[in-house]
Amino acid sequence: MAADMQRVDEVIRLRLASDVALINQISHYIVSAGGKRIRPRLVLLVAQALGFVGPERHELAATVEFIHTATLLHDDVVDESSLRRGQQTANALFGNAASVLVGDFLYSRAFQMMVGVNRMRVLEVLADATNVIAEGEVLQLMNMHDPDLAVDDYLRVIRYKTAKLFEASARLGAVLANAPREVEEACADCGRALGTAFQLVDDLLDYEGDTHALGKNVGDDLREGKPTLPLLVAMARSSEADRQLIRQAIEHGELDRLQDIIAIVRQTGALQATRQAARDEADAAAKALSALPDSAARQALLNLCARSVERSS
Repeated sequence: MAADMQRVDEVIRLRLASDVALINQISHYIVSAGGKRIRPRLVLLVAQALGFVGPERHELAATVEFIHTATLLHDDVVDESSLRRGQQTANALFGNAASVLVGDFLYSRAFQMMVGVNRMRVLEVLADATNVIAEGEVLQLMNMHDPDLAVDDYLRVIRYKTAKLFEASARLGAVLANAPREVEEACADCGRALGTAFQLVDDLLDYEGDTHALGKNVGDDLREGKPTLPLLVAMARSSEADRQLIRQAIEHGELDRLQDIIAIVRQTGALQATRQAARDEADAAAKALSALPDSAARQALLNLCARSVERSS
């Protein structure tokens, strides 16, 4: 996919251009930090698997990356994060106000790009996705510091906040190819499950990885009071004393005993349980791909499903 991704990067650089110097500076800083570009890849691979090779796929691949980047800018401000992808976050470097406003610029630029494709269905898909993502952000805010959060409510946040843009990205590839509705829905199912798997692994890596490999600070989720699946499983399986320790840490965002909590999470098998949940989602994503004809692009999508679970960063 090197040539296609290079073209997407060219579109990103072109569409980022602004007469406002600070927008250029922050946008370049964020985009040049890299990232896995999974959402753009989903757009490209699904479109390719269904026989669509028009230039609109590069434009929409860049569009979903802009939406994703805007959410990261806003997330880091809300979470008071200082490290992402191994470097300082934009809010740590440029301040909260600049980060929020440049995030707004990226959102509005993304909508300009959608309109340029001149497909009402594209607008419907991405307008719906951005609205659901915003709902997910608010849901997560409501769930902060709540150790009694139900697993279903935790998963609902993932479906809204993370998986929805994966779903939209895969769906867009099918929309561009004018695929039958049942094929479009299968692609959306694949993206939703893949996004859920991806976030589950992200959540377990906060207790399994290290700061250098992750590119973010280990324990950030706990500091922010996020009751993620590793903690929920660990509380369900641990002694009363250990359960109270985790509860207190979630309620107060305490990192004083982070190493003790990591040990509890590991000893209770919570990491294995979380990775198995991610593996189940990845398997569901791969199963949904049976709606696509056999091709190199479909095989690449299957590989993406497998790799999403077994990664360490």
